[in-house]
Amino acid sequence: MPSVPLSVVIITFNEEANIARCLEAVRGVADDVVVVDSFSTDQTVAISQAMGARVVQHAFEGYVQQKNFATAQARHPHVLQLDADEVLTAALQQSLLQAKANWQGGGYTLARLTNYCGHWVRHGGWYPDRKLRLYDRRLGQWQGELLHERYELAPGQPTPLPLAGDLLHYSYPSVESHVHQLNRFTTIGAQELANKGRNAKWWHLTLKPVGKFWHLYLLRGAWQDGFAGLCIAALSAWGVFLKYAKLRALNKNLSA
Repeated sequence: MPSVPLSVVIITFNEEANIARCLEAVRGVADDVVVVDSFSTDQTVAISQAMGARVVQHAFEGYVQQKNFATAQARHPHVLQLDADEVLTAALQQSLLQAKANWQGGGYTLARLTNYCGHWVRHGGWYPDRKLRLYDRRLGQWQGELLHERYELAPGQPTPLPLAGDLLHYSYPSVESHVHQLNRFTTIGAQELANKGRNAKWWHLTLKPVGKFWHLYLLRGAWQDGFAGLCIAALSAWGVFLKYAKLRALNKNLSA
């Protein structure tokens, strides 16, 4: 069986700090690279074009919609979806080449290794954090709600196979970046819950955040990651409180 050509698709918005590193790592693996940009105001588009990527501008309507749109722009049915802050390791590059040479089933999962303020996080449930990112677009689609999008194969397709090697995730260069992301994601999360008719009870605001901290810090071993693990557990707990606090405020505004 001949090697299948592979398209790499990346969605972006103001990713000038990350996109070059991401694109450089797919050289030698990708037969086609498309960046779907939601009208960045920085140098993301210029950098992408200078490095040989096709750039398609598309207004952001949600993660599921954007990733399905990006997948549809690929020239080839076999697609690797990346975020701009993700980078292939050499080991993962070799695994991808092997998958191209001997494609099996509908897709493959990749293990993500996240960098938090310069520390690679291997505990607290953050690793290997496998995601289905390499797939045959004819056999599935991106699904989900406002957050937590995921690629799902159609019923009856084989279970995705794991690829060796890590996908490096440079998601949190600073504590401030984590706080900023939490604020944005908890707003979206609160809206998701409101759309489902959920309400914030007292235990959501008190017990759930405490439970979240101890679950991550002790039961999932985040303490083994030192300062990074402490920040992750504490801010994750704060995120739980913030989501339900925003839900309570949102419901009060709707009933006013």
